[in-house]
Amino acid sequence: MSKDRYESPLASRYASDYLLHLFSPDMKFQTWRRLWTALARAEHELGLPVTQEQVDELAAHITDIDYDAAAAREKEVRHDVMAHVYAYGLAAPGAAGIIHLGATSCYVTDNTDLFLYREGLRYLRGELLAVMANLAEFAHRYKAVPTLGYTHYQPAQPVTVGKRASLWLQDLLTDLEELDFVLEHMRFLGCRGTTGTEASFMDLFAGDGAKVDEMNRKIAREFGFDRCFSVCGQTYPRKLDSRILNCLGSIAQSCYKFAGDLRLLQHDRQVEEPFGKNQIGSSAMAYKRNPMRAERICSLSRYLMADAANAAMTSSVQWMERTLDDSANRRISMPEGFLCADAILRLMRNVTDGLHVNEKVVDAAVREYLPFLATENLMMEGVKRGGDRQALHEIVRECSMAATARMKDGEKCDLLERLAARPEFGMTEAEMRAALEPSLYIGRCPEQVEAFLAQVRPLLTGAAADDAQINL
Repeated sequence: MSKDRYESPLASRYASDYLLHLFSPDMKFQTWRRLWTALARAEHELGLPVTQEQVDELAAHITDIDYDAAAAREKEVRHDVMAHVYAYGLAAPGAAGIIHLGATSCYVTDNTDLFLYREGLRYLRGELLAVMANLAEFAHRYKAVPTLGYTHYQPAQPVTVGKRASLWLQDLLTDLEELDFVLEHMRFLGCRGTTGTEASFMDLFAGDGAKVDEMNRKIAREFGFDRCFSVCGQTYPRKLDSRILNCLGSIAQSCYKFAGDLRLLQHDRQVEEPFGKNQIGSSAMAYKRNPMRAERICSLSRYLMADAANAAMTSSVQWMERTLDDSANRRISMPEGFLCADAILRLMRNVTDGLHVNEKVVDAAVREYLPFLATENLMMEGVKRGGDRQALHEIVRECSMAATARMKDGEKCDLLERLAARPEFGMTEAEMRAALEPSLYIGRCPEQVEAFLAQVRPLLTGAAADDAQINL
């Protein structure tokens, strides 16, 4: 590997071999040749002067690409598609004269992108399901383990470790639904001509529009698409790119939320990401156990959320039937968006598969604040014993502020002693302490988790199968 040239960290450090292959030159240019072969096959079957021998010759030379010949030709003609038409013709000389018949460059470039993006989304769907399966198992395991809830990152009413995980899982479920919507509504461009009018094919097929439609259906089916865009210019609508990157950006939002929460929880030593036996947390502070995977998830997620803006800006400035200011941007923003989403989900799989809960620390945090958290229940019990709710609320406020000030001086919490000393409550300290059982304050958390998982589990049943690599 050359060390004197820049290379994308997404390729060298983070993304999977699968997506690196999917967006490789080999995959792109072989798909171009598959498209030229599919076009020739459809034209032959529909009666144009393309022979079966020519189709077979093209099909036999899809993988043996002479990149040197293509590069030399592109340097001469300054056109990448025509350079590869030329190189393909050298490999299949008997078919050289019918390659690209009636087509424009976007026939191969755009249809290839559509194919690659669909396969990329399918792969990421499997990765997303694997993360969701990990979180579902985690949520089930800890569905009834009380933990301190936070609002404004201040102690609030208890929840459970599993209930919090179900919030992370629900965000990813939303992303899965969006991803499935994008996949379901993807269409093929087909072979539509320079401005989308199909004029060249109307000429080739002597005005027979039905044959033009059938040609496009044949090509689309060969690449696994059941429909083409109803209307288009020279390119497929760039709104689709925006839809795709928005979907990937949405996944990044959910992953950032999870990783951000985990970083806070690891600071409090409640929940931690996996940590290798020989892992080094800091070059100077050997005792450190930094949440480096969660931090990397957040770092990459910020990039992906920002990258999504590229597609929106590109889509909005596509003049009339097409303009070329999309090309250089898409060449970077679309593959890098996929590679970044892949990197994030790979990290998410690793982290969610090895989350460690320090249950004693979690329990200690709950019990430290439980006297405060129990005050709402104590107020209700005080009312049952004849107290005035508003008066009791004021007593709780005054006693809480005094107890908090004492704790800030390093003293133990004496809130219950203060409340028991007020006759308005009509309760002893022992009666109050009997109410300090964490499980009494988690509401319906276990039931909520199980009800939610009942909705999610059917989607995860096929996660293992979806996790298998897609054959290209």
